[in-house]
Amino acid sequence: MFKSILVPIDLADSTLAKPAIATAASLADTYDAKVRLLNVLPMTPVMLAEYVPANFDTQQRQSCEDAVAIIARESGIDPARLSTAVRQGGIYHEILEEAAEMKADLIVMTSHRPAVKTYFLGSNAGHVVRYATCSVLVVRQ
Repeated sequence: MFKSILVPIDLADSTLAKPAIATAASLADTYDAKVRLLNVLPMTPVMLAEYVPANFDTQQRQSCEDAVAIIARESGIDPARLSTAVRQGGIYHEILEEAAEMKADLIVMTSHRPAVKTYFLGSNAGHVVRYATCSVLVVRQ
């Protein structure tokens, strides 16, 4: 049923991603699917650009790639079926772009418990659920 699964992870709270990774691993085993772990880096605000080193974005990207690689190794997913990606931009936009580019059948992501502010402002998971062209499984802790 699922051949290509995307799992967005937030490196600021990698423990939040563990239930989604475990769910994706189980689904990957069941359906012999490929899994991609994705981290999205926010853009460096223009007002801060002059205060950071010239290679700040490159250093930040490398640091994220290293962290995602560690999470991938610890995921328990067969390395032959696992890939990683780091993108930079708006979180939900980049998740949707990655899903489209890899032709994902499923996006598995975790979400914080809803709060009053998310009912009015929306959340990244909410945007992904609304606008994804594939199935989305939101795993709660």
